[in-house]
Amino acid sequence: MATDERQTRADSQNTYIIDPENAGELARLMQQDRLLTEAMGGLLPEEGIGLPEAGRVLDLACGPGGWALELAYRFPRTEVVGIDLSAQVIEHARTQARSRGLENVRFLVGNVMEPLDFPDASFDLINGRLLFGFMLPAAWPRLLAECYRLLKPGGLIRLTETEPPLTTSPAFERFSALGTEALKRAGQSFSVDGRHVGITPVLPRLVRQAGFQQVRLRATALEWSMGTEGHYPVFKDYLIGLELVQPFLVKVGMATREELEHLYQLAVAQMQQEDFCAVWTLLTVWGRKD
Repeated sequence: MATDERQTRADSQNTYIIDPENAGELARLMQQDRLLTEAMGGLLPEEGIGLPEAGRVLDLACGPGGWALELAYRFPRTEVVGIDLSAQVIEHARTQARSRGLENVRFLVGNVMEPLDFPDASFDLINGRLLFGFMLPAAWPRLLAECYRLLKPGGLIRLTETEPPLTTSPAFERFSALGTEALKRAGQSFSVDGRHVGITPVLPRLVRQAGFQQVRLRATALEWSMGTEGHYPVFKDYLIGLELVQPFLVKVGMATREELEHLYQLAVAQMQQEDFCAVWTLLTVWGRKD
């Protein structure tokens, strides 16, 4: 296949709302990895989730590999595999693994919305965090069926998803509303009216429908009001994210670049006010293959 044909095919597969190969996005995802793991209470904080001796773990859409790298470091006898669509991001993760001397982790380029090139019953645990940023609704059942195939009997699927934070910033709330409506217009949302991403209420049912048993839920609430420990890291995450998502919002016709830039500046100012209050919630759903 010619280079331009491969690029065209890759572009058509890319449904990310933010370009994952943007340097700012790479830095944001690296910081977000650490933020999420800390906020959720660790790498595998859920009751009943453990790793067998010399187990195998797959991390879906691993990004720059923060969770996979840390898991490989903490569990040196566990084999960890990370997969992501972006070759540039995967190369970064490989570089990090080499620099840390981690030989029990490897990173592969691949699209989790397509069949994965692993044998049946290959893994003890499959993990995924915040896949809503690129997943199409119709791809979720296919991905979960593929995860079921790839897990060993007794293996676990573990997925963490979210909806936009709730804040006291009118500009941030307006930006969030534009974002969820844009996902709806682009066909990348479970929301019935475009007011939410819509993944969190349907995720447990999707996991059950894929055949997983003992499906459980755990919520994480991260306060990032002004003056709290969580404020700066989440503010920094959105300082970058709200800027980088603007081309997507323009593309689907939500607003002009000038309108979004003005709204962005207001949101940044309001997020730094003394009376700013905000909570970000995450939902982890996990289930077992019989």
